[in-house]
Amino acid sequence: MTIFTEIIEGKRPGFIIFEDENHVAILDKYPIDTGHSLVIPKKPYEKITDMSKDQVAELFSLVPQIANAILKATGAVAFSIAQNNGKEAKQIIPHVHIHIIPRYADKATMWTKRQIPTDDELSNLKEKIQNSF
Repeated sequence: MTIFTEIIEGKRPGFIIFEDENHVAILDKYPIDTGHSLVIPKKPYEKITDMSKDQVAELFSLVPQIANAILKATGAVAFSIAQNNGKEAKQIIPHVHIHIIPRYADKATMWTKRQIPTDDELSNLKEKIQNSF
């Protein structure tokens, strides 16, 4: 069981910004930048190659909707997406997830430098994003 499964099952707190029958999106607890979120299938596939073509399409089809809400809520002007498969590809949690990383005109954020926001900051941001859908 991964930390994502624990969040999905309500056994661990998480800052869920979106949920449907098969997916959740949560704020990254150690974001590269404000609003960094993860789109996760509820079924715990380790790698994207473990999923069917339709499941992959459904997962990635959520990215524009969630990214638009994040951009609206944070004031970011762009975003990057990332999806890693396997330890050697820097996949830290062995449960498929897509990173949505907001980018800002006035910041030169580095991929290797993570922030550690407080739970209050994450909770406020979660509400802001949820209200932007």
